[in-house]
Amino acid sequence: MPLQNSLPKLALALIALVTLGCARRDSGQQVVTLWHQMRPEDRAVLESRVEAFEAEHPGVDVRPLYKETEELRSGLESAVLVGHGPDLVYGPSDPLGVYQAIGALRDLSPYFEAAEQEAFDPVALIRLPAHKDPTKSQLVFVGDRFGNHLALIYNRKFVPKPPETTVELLEIAKQNTVDEDGDGRFERYGLAWNYTEPFFLVPFLTGHGGWLFKEPRPEGAAEVPTLDTPEIIAGLRYVASLKKAQVLPRSADYEAAAALFLAGKAAMLIDGDWSWQKYLSEPGLDAAIAVLPMVSETGKPLAPMVAPKGYSMSVAVSDARAPLVAEVVKFLTNEETQRAFLKQSILPSRLALRSDPAVVDDPTMQVSLAQVERGRLMPTATEQRAVWDAMRPHYQALMAGEMTPEAAAAAMQRDAVSKIATLTSRVEPDATAGLVKLLGGVLLAGLVYVNRRTLVDFARDWRRNRFAYILVLPALAVIFLTVIFPLAYNVLLSFSNMSLQNFRDWQIVGLHNYVSLLTGGESSRFWNVFGKTLLWTVINVSLHVAIGVLLAITLNGPVRGKSLYRILLIIPWAVPAYITALTWRGMFDDQFGAVNHLLASWGIGTINWLTQEGPAFAACIIANVWLGFPFMMMIALGGLQGIPKELYEAAAIDRVSRWNQFWHITLPMLKPVLLPAITLGAVWTFNNLNVVWLVSNGGEPSDKTHILVSYVYKAVFNLYQYGYGAALSMVIFAMLLTFSVLFLGRTKATEAVA
Repeated sequence: MPLQNSLPKLALALIALVTLGCARRDSGQQVVTLWHQMRPEDRAVLESRVEAFEAEHPGVDVRPLYKETEELRSGLESAVLVGHGPDLVYGPSDPLGVYQAIGALRDLSPYFEAAEQEAFDPVALIRLPAHKDPTKSQLVFVGDRFGNHLALIYNRKFVPKPPETTVELLEIAKQNTVDEDGDGRFERYGLAWNYTEPFFLVPFLTGHGGWLFKEPRPEGAAEVPTLDTPEIIAGLRYVASLKKAQVLPRSADYEAAAALFLAGKAAMLIDGDWSWQKYLSEPGLDAAIAVLPMVSETGKPLAPMVAPKGYSMSVAVSDARAPLVAEVVKFLTNEETQRAFLKQSILPSRLALRSDPAVVDDPTMQVSLAQVERGRLMPTATEQRAVWDAMRPHYQALMAGEMTPEAAAAAMQRDAVSKIATLTSRVEPDATAGLVKLLGGVLLAGLVYVNRRTLVDFARDWRRNRFAYILVLPALAVIFLTVIFPLAYNVLLSFSNMSLQNFRDWQIVGLHNYVSLLTGGESSRFWNVFGKTLLWTVINVSLHVAIGVLLAITLNGPVRGKSLYRILLIIPWAVPAYITALTWRGMFDDQFGAVNHLLASWGIGTINWLTQEGPAFAACIIANVWLGFPFMMMIALGGLQGIPKELYEAAAIDRVSRWNQFWHITLPMLKPVLLPAITLGAVWTFNNLNVVWLVSNGGEPSDKTHILVSYVYKAVFNLYQYGYGAALSMVIFAMLLTFSVLFLGRTKATEAVA
């Protein structure tokens, strides 16, 4: 195994053993770990069925562990890289293509005989080409249910009978879009859905005869996107017409759309089966579920994507343990287990249960079954993620009225082709690969040579003070695993071709990532985001310092109740940032947010904060200023309390103005504490992913509010370009290191005040 692969894998294995905890085996027991994404109400059923399995198998301990979608995916990828991780993974079928591409899954077919497989709905059993031999097929997924399909939820108080066609849908929506007080703002909308995500757009495309990929797909060939077709354009034109008819809210992400319906401010809602029980059980809300209507012009149904949910066995399972793990899968997908889940209105994958009274007599289950039969199976191809990424910004621009359907379709197709090429590309070593390896070796040798005396002294001291070094060894190990190794590994990856196509067999390819980043096709995008990041940092840090110092000077004076004010003003910094960011996002809501209500009460007029580039970026800045000024205030307040009062008394005697006292006494005396804080604040702000990601909902609108750190996140985790992302992060690191050294040096921040 090449050295660049063996050393990182050894260190990653140590981290996995320390952090994952899932590889632990109790004495006398076999442990089966399961990572899942079940809803809270489903977890109780899962726990009861796990207990039943353990009762039948006394020597087995099954350990379910809930993980969020992205946490599960990234955790599995990291664990598989070093041969660790869970035994079983539970979730929807759409990421299977990625899991199989990185070699994360084992074949389940040896443990499920043909007769057993026939008991399932055929689309609940998913086979994919083997990772090592694509000519062979493997059973990588056994589904226990169907899910993730959209349907129409309607409030019977406003809509006695659900629409059967899109003409009826528009007519009912118009009737229920109401301005009750005549102020020009609608108190209730006819229809809502999450129109920031293209997953919710799919039914409108299929209903007009469109599909995301070319059909039929040649066996073994890559998926070819078909986003610029007359059918797709017709679907886009229809959703744009709904927005133009003003039956939809001006902006609506997932949480906003759900909140509108729950509050009775939306008569109809399009949402997935994972949420139906929430609406049906809401007190005072007379909700019902119906299939999505037919398109009047085509006679085709609005067909959502349908994805079975189920179990996959990971490669962490050894051959000796595979039969036991497969036995767990069989138990958790058998009729008794699926019957237990029927109480949650979950559509089973076993055909025998389709005639069960719990299915036949439940109206919601019948609607779910009818919607599944109308739906289209969600692709498991790796190209699907690239298509979502290509559709999202242009779909948002369409709904904001910034693009025509024709322009949006053309842009979607162009970006989909480009992103699929990036996702599936393989970078080979170039002429600079050897130079990078040589320079790396020279650098390591140089470090050893420069520190040769220190190493010799350490070896001698080790013999004299061995016990002392043993005491600090755990701390050194933690520092190595959490600081030194990740940094060194990231440097190595930045010169590599690690990606979805080279996940385990990556190699050093030279300067390709840096050249592509700084001068390649994406360089203009990088420099644009870099400029926006500088603007973001300068504005935020300037306001942090200005507001913080102003408040500190105020609180340092003769103010009554200053202790109470200090507590109140530190709260924005004390509250977790993600809570604050989500709160500000809600306050910036166009229709119901507190900010617009305040502006309207002042007679200023409202602003569509979250769907326009400038206001959205300003909203992120406002939220981050709220989070950051308390830190600067406390730093400045501490510095002010260390300034001798005699200086101000002498200045007052000399009749020096307050402004000159501030400029010639306060600021110079604050310099030793304030400048390092500014440096730290600039680094934090430059890398502040939370606020931008949560307030703008991942860079919305249309990926125009990204700063570099969020741009890196999308580049790495959406298209699996790990080498490119590592190069991006090293460039950011170099920028911040250079800034910190130059700023502290030029300002002489660490020198004492003269």
